[in-house]
Amino acid sequence: MVLDAPVIVDAAIRSTTRIKGPEAANVPPGLARLYVEADIQSLIRGPAAMPLRIGYLLDVRPDARGRLPNLRKLRVLLFARPVAGNDAQIQLIRPDAQRDWTPAADALTRRITTEVLAADAPPSITGLGNSFHTPGALPGEGETQIFLITADARPVSLSIVTQPAGTKRWVVSLSDVVDQAARPPERDTLLWYRLACFLPPALPGTAEPQAAEDYRFVLDSLGSCDRGSPPA
Repeated sequence: MVLDAPVIVDAAIRSTTRIKGPEAANVPPGLARLYVEADIQSLIRGPAAMPLRIGYLLDVRPDARGRLPNLRKLRVLLFARPVAGNDAQIQLIRPDAQRDWTPAADALTRRITTEVLAADAPPSITGLGNSFHTPGALPGEGETQIFLITADARPVSLSIVTQPAGTKRWVVSLSDVVDQAARPPERDTLLWYRLACFLPPALPGTAEPQAAEDYRFVLDSLGSCDRGSPPA
């Protein structure tokens, strides 16, 4: 959501008003539409000039008795886009783009935003390039290099080193030079997301068996990608 949202705010909900009639005609079944007014506590990402109070639409699910959730004074993180011609209005980028504020969620959002806006932010991965495995001097020893295809043609490669005892370690390089002292990306960083969520599930069938095994090792090390997609 940080990647998709040009506006990210830490806000406190001031009031909610249920919307009925034609303006709620496209509300999904079982949900109710609210107009929410919120006071900005902190602007994490967005235009320099924003009003202190903003409004937006939010679809919520009533409880078993048909009562709507009480959101007044709730502190939230909003991932949104601006509304053309109205600085005081935003549009959530997807149905679940209002998230409860917690210190951990705030810290994670701010860290990823900083990574996304950095000049050297890791590029989007669009596919796999060449791969090759070089056996070492000792039995079981070797190194696999896998080159990735990126959206802006910047070099990104994976290097997997296998020791004679069978232990493996891998690094990712964002330049033409492989730094063997580097570490794999930490989970929930932008680089981790680029790899874990967009690397294909396997090397092409024409790849060397050892390279394919080493690639699987990288995927297993990264772990599964939870993109947090909104519920259907």
